[in-house]
Amino acid sequence: MSNPISHPAQNTASVKSFLSATASATDTPAESLNLKIERACAQACQAIAPAWPLDRAIAVNPHWSRIDRPIREVAARMAVLGAIKVFPPRSYIQQAWREGRIQPDDLSSALKRLPAAQALSLEQCIEGLADNSVIPRLPLLIDELDDDLDKDKRLSWRQAITHQVSQTCAAYFDQHQADWQPESAAGLYAFWRETITHDYGISTLMGLPDLAQTLSVLPTTRQDAERWVLKRLGLPESVWVDYLEAVLLTVNGWASWCAYLGWQTQQAGQTDAHLRDLLAIRLAWGVILLDYKDDSSAKTAFSAIQAQWQFTAERLKQAEHTLVMDEVWQLALETGYQRQLSRQLTAPAAAQPTRTQAPTVDVQAVFCIDVRSEPLRRALETVHPGMQTIGFAGFFGLPVAYTPFATAARRPQLPGLLPATLEVTDRISPALATKTTSAEALNTSAQQARQRNFAWSEQMHSASRWPASAFSFVEAAGLAYVGKLARWLKPTAQPLQSNDLAGLPARYQRLCRPALYAMDTQAKVQLAARVLQAMGLDSYLAPTVLLVGHGSQSKNNAQAAALDCGACCGQTGEVNARVLARLLNEPEVRAGLKLCDIEIPEHTVFIAALHNTTTDEIGGFDLDLLTVPARKTWDSLQSVFAQAGAQVRRERAAKLGLSASAAANQLLAQLRRRANDGAQTRPEWGLADNAAFIIAPRQRTVGLALNGRSFLHDYDSTQDTDGSILELLMTAPMLVTHWINLQYHASVCDPQRLGSGNKLLHNVVGGHIGVFEGNGGDLRIGLSQQSVHDGQRWMHEPLRLTVIIDAPSHAIEKVIGQHSVVRQLVNNGWIHLWRFEQAQLLRYDNGDWQACAL
Repeated sequence: MSNPISHPAQNTASVKSFLSATASATDTPAESLNLKIERACAQACQAIAPAWPLDRAIAVNPHWSRIDRPIREVAARMAVLGAIKVFPPRSYIQQAWREGRIQPDDLSSALKRLPAAQALSLEQCIEGLADNSVIPRLPLLIDELDDDLDKDKRLSWRQAITHQVSQTCAAYFDQHQADWQPESAAGLYAFWRETITHDYGISTLMGLPDLAQTLSVLPTTRQDAERWVLKRLGLPESVWVDYLEAVLLTVNGWASWCAYLGWQTQQAGQTDAHLRDLLAIRLAWGVILLDYKDDSSAKTAFSAIQAQWQFTAERLKQAEHTLVMDEVWQLALETGYQRQLSRQLTAPAAAQPTRTQAPTVDVQAVFCIDVRSEPLRRALETVHPGMQTIGFAGFFGLPVAYTPFATAARRPQLPGLLPATLEVTDRISPALATKTTSAEALNTSAQQARQRNFAWSEQMHSASRWPASAFSFVEAAGLAYVGKLARWLKPTAQPLQSNDLAGLPARYQRLCRPALYAMDTQAKVQLAARVLQAMGLDSYLAPTVLLVGHGSQSKNNAQAAALDCGACCGQTGEVNARVLARLLNEPEVRAGLKLCDIEIPEHTVFIAALHNTTTDEIGGFDLDLLTVPARKTWDSLQSVFAQAGAQVRRERAAKLGLSASAAANQLLAQLRRRANDGAQTRPEWGLADNAAFIIAPRQRTVGLALNGRSFLHDYDSTQDTDGSILELLMTAPMLVTHWINLQYHASVCDPQRLGSGNKLLHNVVGGHIGVFEGNGGDLRIGLSQQSVHDGQRWMHEPLRLTVIIDAPSHAIEKVIGQHSVVRQLVNNGWIHLWRFEQAQLLRYDNGDWQACAL
């Protein structure tokens, strides 16, 4: 233990002298050294994947920026640099082995398929399950400096620094929660530097009463801070990137938020410095503490750091070797599922798809590829043999951003991988216009009415937040909240409703419609042609075509958007479905499509609908615009929807702790009440247990009970002679499904670091940025415990995605060859890639196709 320090500032000069002496000797000019530091910092920041905000939540593979490395190598890096688990814990695997979910044949198959496992035996793997030892993490400077004998009575310095940095970020990035916003124009690093020099609580929290004196040496800019630290650390340049990445992993939640900001600005062709600022902040803390310590303590810390980090490469290789067994078990777990799936897909009834459209189809229903659509599609096809269901990306091919009526709240309605290029807005239908009131005047009146309601609502909300009035407001207005609380405690069966038009008087709401109002007819025709061709609807259209988006229903749920579309920035499919239905019903668009050799029959009507994934009900939109025959068809389908929904609800009941034998109306009422229960932490299971993505004609899977585990995208390779549609599917939906799959996988494999923890303890940060678990610590990313665990067992099985494509090998290989991201996912073990070969399934293995002998 170091000696007590009365005046830490007096030691600064001597510590600096020591650090200067221990720095790596080099003749490199300062400018060149600064360039190396710049490069190392940039490279470390590139390893962080983005995390979207709560109101635009999409699932993300938290290792996305590392997919250029094999998955086991990434697992080793995460373990050594951040104590993060990438593969399932051996305790989970041990339970799966005991329960028979992994069979001996599965383990044998995995051992044969994994080249690195040739030296392992079946017995060694089984014995290894009892070994739950953790791969040791490389220490950071603050870990070695934190040598106080009384540190077990306080937060560790690592925890305290994470808390302080996190609170600073919460204050800096907040634009929606606090009324008093601090000055932040100079950037995150400058904001932190100003904050920390006036933060007297942090010294108490860390047990450092004289810390304020040391803070005076902080560099004024982020670039100076990076150079200040790295030049003094004395680590070899070969491990700079590793050390910097380890530093970022201590605040991985906020780093992921900063990476999101960088992602957004990059799409706009700009740059963002927030992640680099965060890295500089976290680096600077190490040297702040170093300056606080005395010479002997600093020397000891530096000796320990240098002794361990100079062998980083060896530590990473050793970890990779240790994790071979974990990768074997991961593969064995997946093999058990794949065997069952392959048997279903190669059964005689599913082996030979019929590629011609049956003439008896009178209804076509286009659903999102979301796994929750699969059971409902199967049920609808059973109840209504004349209905053809089609799987397609849930944004319906519309690259749009939506701005609700009389607001500036523009939001994207498409996968986060893509930028929005088209604008959707609302207008009040001219049906309400009269001889004395024009449509323009009607819209102006509606805008003014909504804005007045917004203003009044904001005044009421502000009254509850200003310090002088907060308590009196609660006393005066508290009773107004009794009704809302009562509805939570005794939930009703209220149906799913959009909040997009909240504050707009009811007389306007029913006739407020979203559309591409600013788009000319020719552009609409081109857009419609692309969408119909991608859906495979350019050659045959039934009299009724349903465009079925999906959305979840829950109350008092900060992570509600994560239960909507897992890809489309956490939005329901309502806007996209309504816009596309209106577009395809426009006479001018149909006339233009006819000139493009795409003819929509005069009697064909497109109807926008929404699948409520919490209750498995289907509702329609803009039904007043339908023709009389189309409305009759819609009305006749209500019994079909009811019967199919009842079938799916019975399938889902057991997982929700409900009785599948309950009467259909009782089960529906129970699910509706759950959807409106403000205390319900598990309104539905979302995309839990997703495991496969099948790109093939529906005939390959029709009638198969895939148990809501498969994303299904319709695709007919005979109609895609140039492979352009396949390329689109493998570079967009396949990446999206991979993101969803790996987020669920990570939230199970390491719920502490890659999941968001207990939903009951969540506190929302910055209005929509994310959540804390409790009152601080790092920003939490990933799924909550309640989204993947029912209190007794895991509801998601952590399997890597199995992608199965019905297309010729040369077409698939062409996409792999042309797109490095696809090639990295396949060759580095992030996904499994299979294809149909007549009645067989073949597995892709680094350029070869091998029979799936399962």
